[in-house]
Amino acid sequence: MDFLNALWAYIVLSAPYLLIGFAASGILHEYFNVEWIKKHLGKMSMGSVIKASAFGVPLPLCSCAVIPAAVTLKKQGASNAATSSFLISTPESGVDSIAMTYGVMDGPMTIIRPIAAFITAFVAGTLQHLFNRESTVKEEGPQKSGCCAHGGKPKAKSMGERLGNMFTFASKDLIEDIAGWLTVGLICGALINYAIPADMFASSNAWWGRLLILAIGIPFYICASASTPIAASMVMKGMSPGTALIFLLVGPATNVANLAVLQKYIGKKGVMINIAAIAVVSLVLSLIVDFMYLSFKWSVDFGIAEVHNHGSPWWNHIMGIVLIFLLGKALFINHVQPLFSPKQKSCH
Repeated sequence: MDFLNALWAYIVLSAPYLLIGFAASGILHEYFNVEWIKKHLGKMSMGSVIKASAFGVPLPLCSCAVIPAAVTLKKQGASNAATSSFLISTPESGVDSIAMTYGVMDGPMTIIRPIAAFITAFVAGTLQHLFNRESTVKEEGPQKSGCCAHGGKPKAKSMGERLGNMFTFASKDLIEDIAGWLTVGLICGALINYAIPADMFASSNAWWGRLLILAIGIPFYICASASTPIAASMVMKGMSPGTALIFLLVGPATNVANLAVLQKYIGKKGVMINIAAIAVVSLVLSLIVDFMYLSFKWSVDFGIAEVHNHGSPWWNHIMGIVLIFLLGKALFINHVQPLFSPKQKSCH
């Protein structure tokens, strides 16, 4: 199978689940946004940590809005613990990445991934609650939370307005934000599948391999959806599901730029606590996941292997064309259009 066929296989397999995930993201974005969350995270308690960890798992906040949203929560009175929990679980998981995990990986990993995101966020929030409980200062007045977050008092909306907002977010805003990384993820996944020899990543299952993924993943960012096809391809080339889980958790959760901004609000100690929690929990969970796959004899013939072996229905190909159109349009808006309108600013 040549590279283009491998790439098309990933697109065809991913498209139905991504489109469903985008639609669900539009619904969640409209009804389950930062303004709603702020009402539940004002207290410095373990309850707020649990809520923040849970709220972030399905929430489809785009990557450029994660930090502004977390800062908004902090300024509105959320504790360091709740802020950290929300900041970790939100980028590690989302309805779009969960749907894609089911498509290119398997059922167990689809369940494990959001649970792992919750556990990582909860542990980090708990440590913040125990060791970094500086008092928060609630700022009065409306807070500006960046170009992609939503602030101010919510207004009553008609059903037509809500449906319009859902469609706009699902078909434009979210896709424009992840298009670059998602395209990179699909291409890298196909390239690994096409060019890398079988069992190439088998040696990465040792401790040094897991630590290497941590060392690479912590300073660099890759969005949750984009990391999925890469992780699936690495598993098909010998990496264990547990080692792949480290990549799925650490890559989206941390990066140098976000950590530099965050230290202003939760302090250097808070940032170090978050990094340590993500590193240790992801390592422990990776061992547990590998043990589960071996004990329950779960197959690692992920969804992408099924497409290679048996093909896919005709409607998947149509959805693949739709996905290519949406990604192409988003890439044009993000990277080509600004060349002709340099004064226009965009958060994407």
